[in-house]
Amino acid sequence: MAAASPTPLRNQPQNWHWQGLPICYQTAGQTGPAVVLVHGFGASWGHWRKNIPVLAQSCRVFAIDLVGFGGSAKPSPGAPVDYNFTTWSEQLLDFCREVVGSSAFVVGNSVGCIVAMQAAVTAPEQIKAVALLNCSLRLLHDRRRAEQPWLKRIGTPILQNLLGIRPLGQGFFRLLAKPKTVRKILLQAYGNPEAVTDELVELLMQPAADPGAADVFLAFTRYSQGPLPEDLLAALPCPALVIWGEADPWEPVAQGRKFADYPAVQKFISLPGVGHCPQDEAPDQVNPILLDWILQQAE
Repeated sequence: MAAASPTPLRNQPQNWHWQGLPICYQTAGQTGPAVVLVHGFGASWGHWRKNIPVLAQSCRVFAIDLVGFGGSAKPSPGAPVDYNFTTWSEQLLDFCREVVGSSAFVVGNSVGCIVAMQAAVTAPEQIKAVALLNCSLRLLHDRRRAEQPWLKRIGTPILQNLLGIRPLGQGFFRLLAKPKTVRKILLQAYGNPEAVTDELVELLMQPAADPGAADVFLAFTRYSQGPLPEDLLAALPCPALVIWGEADPWEPVAQGRKFADYPAVQKFISLPGVGHCPQDEAPDQVNPILLDWILQQAE
């Protein structure tokens, strides 16, 4: 299905209160199936800015900032939330109930895919189907350690423990949260360097200045437990679409292809030359794939 040229977003993001915390989200579209977009680690709803207008031509679209990221609240870890997939999946499910007002299709990128699948497994009645874009393989998970080269097996837990020392962790975050560093990381993650714009760098930099941003970052970098994608795929009660940028340096496509073996996965589509965030780097390829698949599932 070919989509017409989208109208740029003009709506201001809105706030929804969840467990007493302000949660930022964007919405567009008045009719059609409900679609919720879930960003990856360190990102926000704005990472879907190139997708929302196209999907909104045929769907009611919602893009949410997970607690701890974007324009949402960033409370200290454990007060009152822990930064893990249980927390974020509960947030997503409550958002579907209270804001969307219905079950929804959920599209995730990176760790947002884990959130989407965890929500579907927890409350199947709320999630109609999931689309997974370069799903996080969780290569730093404790259960993955034996698969890693010996240097990573030894070095990762040491680094995680060092980051748990707050002054060291805060200093490390300050080194990362600089425009030049963010741009350098993005140029590694994106297959097309022209997609790494000043707008994108600013999008990721702005929330990093919020109080609590460093503590959220450090809490998640030290989180090596919780579900692996294979655990959730094996239990997934709804259809899944997998899209994978082949040039992703963090989530190897060779491992991602194994997802196609799970019964819930209807399609596995790889995108040559595209990196970790295909929705932002290659929206002209991703948008029609998503729209066609969602509308087919909604029939």
